[in-house]
Amino acid sequence: MKRNENLIPFSRDHHYGLLCVWKIRQGIRKNVESDRIRAYVLYFWKEHLEEHFKLEDDLLPEIQNSEMKNMMDAEHAEIRELINKISASADYDLLEKFAKSLQQHIRFEERKLFPEYEDSLSEEQLEGIGRQLAQQHHPHEDAYPDEFWL
Repeated sequence: MKRNENLIPFSRDHHYGLLCVWKIRQGIRKNVESDRIRAYVLYFWKEHLEEHFKLEDDLLPEIQNSEMKNMMDAEHAEIRELINKISASADYDLLEKFAKSLQQHIRFEERKLFPEYEDSLSEEQLEGIGRQLAQQHHPHEDAYPDEFWL
C-alpha cells in the first residue's frame, strides 16, 4: 500500500531512524568506543527523534483500534527510558537494546499503525495532520561530525 501523502514526513523520519540503527550497529561491529556511539545517540535524540515523538504524540489522534495507539505510546516511553539510561552511561548491550527497540518501533508504525490510520481516518482528518506537519515538522539533517560508522 502506498503511504498517504500526509503521513510521508513521518515515514521520511523513519528512514533516518533506521539509518541511526544501522550506524549504531556498525559502530558496535567495528568495536568503536561506546562513548562515541553514545554521543551520537544523544545527538540524534536531541536533534531529531525527540521532536518526531512529540509530533506523533500530539498530531496522531485516538483511533478505533486504541490498542495500537497505546502500543505506540508505550514504545515511545520505553525508548525515552533507554535514552535516560544512555545519558548516564552506555555499553554495547544498552546501545544494541536501543537500536533494536527503535527498529522494532519503526517497523510497527510503518507496517501496522500507519496503515490503521490510513484505513480509519477520513481524508479530511489525514489532510489536517498533513497541514499541521507542514507547519511544525523540521526535516532532519544529520550533520554529526564523528562518522564512527565508516
